[in-house]
Amino acid sequence: MKWLAISFALFILLVIVLADAGVLAHYVGFVYRFPFGDKAGHFILYGILTLLINLALFQAHPDQSRILLAVKCGLTLALLIGLEEFSQQYFSNRTFDLVDLSFSYLGLVGFSWVAVKTKL
Repeated sequence: MKWLAISFALFILLVIVLADAGVLAHYVGFVYRFPFGDKAGHFILYGILTLLINLALFQAHPDQSRILLAVKCGLTLALLIGLEEFSQQYFSNRTFDLVDLSFSYLGLVGFSWVAVKTKL
């Protein structure tokens, strides 16, 4: 599970780099043709990342409280996600969007709940 979480984190970093470079639309432009497709992308991508990291943490620390681990993971990811969204102001191809950030956080919270409820 740890390697899956690491691989997905690297995938998201690749998506961020491609978006910062202004070429992401060449690869996933169809997402922008759907109403709220971009928002759904934020929700799903950051949600899956949260789920995978939480499940890896639960396996690595089976003796610790799942809720406490999920909260620590969530707060760390929330900070990183917020910094990434805020940094978009410094790229000409990107724009800071509070709604995008909100959907990212909704994915984080929703998938954290799924992780806590998942039986391993």
